Order: sequence, then C-alpha cells, then structure tokens
Amino acid sequence: MAVAPRADGVLRCGSLNHPAETAELPLTGPAARAPDWAARPYAVLRALAAAGCGRGGADLQLNAPLPDAVGLPVAEPLECAVALAVAGAHAGRGGCPPDRAQLARLLGAAVPGDDGLRRAVLFARAGHLLAADGRTHQPLRAPDGSPDPRLLLLTARLTTDGDAGVDGGATPASVATGLATAVREALRAGAWSAWWPGARPGRSVLLLVPRDRRAAVRNAAAEAFRRCGLPVPRVLRIAVADAARRED
Repeated sequence: MAVAPRADGVLRCGSLNHPAETAELPLTGPAARAPDWAARPYAVLRALAAAGCGRGGADLQLNAPLPDAVGLPVAEPLECAVALAVAGAHAGRGGCPPDRAQLARLLGAAVPGDDGLRRAVLFARAGHLLAADGRTHQPLRAPDGSPDPRLLLLTARLTTDGDAGVDGGATPASVATGLATAVREALRAGAWSAWWPGARPGRSVLLLVPRDRRAAVRNAAAEAFRRCGLPVPRVLRIAVADAARRED
C-alpha cells in the first residue's frame, strides 16, 4: 500500500482491486458508510485516530495481490499494514505512534478477528516459527535436521476452468474429502506434516515438505484430487517471511 498524510481529518482511500469504489471518509465524528472492502481498515483508522494517532487523515491506496481463491484470510494482514503505514506516515511529521504491541491491542479491540494472524504480521521473523501467544520464536527446521524445508499451500479449485467464486459442482463435503485424501497421499509421498491455515478446515492445507520430495508431493496431491473427481488443486510455495515493514 501507499500512504500520504493529510491535515483535514479525512481518509481518502482507493484499491487497485476495486477501482470503481473509492471513498472519502471522516476519521472523527459520525462514521460514514465505507465500501465493503474498506469497512474494516476504516474501523481500524478511526480507532487509531481516537487513540490520538493519524487524526489528520491520509490518502491511502491499497493492493491485495493474494486472490480469494487461495483460501487464506487477507483482512487481518490488511488491517495491520494499514495501521502501520498510517502511524508511520504521521510519525514522520513529529508524532509519537503506538508501537507494534500497542497496535496489536488496539486492533484487537477495534475489529474482531484472528489475533494470532495479526501477531504474525506484526512480529514475524524470517525462517522462524512464531508461537501463538506472539512471545517466542523458534527456528523453522526440518524434522530430520536437513536444511531448507519447504512449505506448500494446497488449495482446492471450485471449478474445472479455474474461475474463482463460481460453483462448478464441487461441494464443501467433496472439497473436504479431496483435501483429506490429498493430505494422506502427500504424507505417503514424503511430506512431513500437514495442518489447516486459519481457525478451521477450509479450502486449503499447508504441507511441510523436504526439498527433494516437493515434486512427488505435488503429483500425489494432484492425483488424489483427480480420483475424487475434483480439478487439480493450486499449489503455492510459501516463504516464511519477516513482519510487515515500511519501504519508501
């Protein structure tokens, strides 16, 4: 995202994902109706303004390149990035923004959501696993001690032509069966472990895979989906990255 501070108390926001839905919204006083995509970031920035940070307003341009079809939530990462960007922009004008721990508490109070995911965005370290309470980090190591384990995100497609959001006959039950079958076959093909991202099973599963077994695991998962009568799943390689940061 890109942000520039204002001095009139207005949030002017736009998104490359929703080019026809720009808005100018007050950060103090009665709240205005925001576009659906901006409702949660708007609530966050109003809470930030109420806490004394960013009351002057901001021009905000967003781009969320992770498609909904991947099956991972984008709301909490977006809220954290918005809060960090606006707080950082106003800090450059002589303010004293909240630190990341304070931002985590403010976000949790302002908009209900996955606090663990927020902590990951705010406190992650590249190559480390972050404890659910956000207080400890452990190096990401393979179970056998070998270097460079890989995380793969396996995501079910709902249609045979790959168009997200259009139901081509796949049901939640058939997707769940396909994912469970793919996980079983991936573990047989050499994956070390698997777990669901987010609070509950959905359309995706994360696999921890040895470097030299990645192709075999992908092929085994694809064949499992075919046997279940589902389109071949998307497979994305996941890098364990640092927390959100500012770049000028």
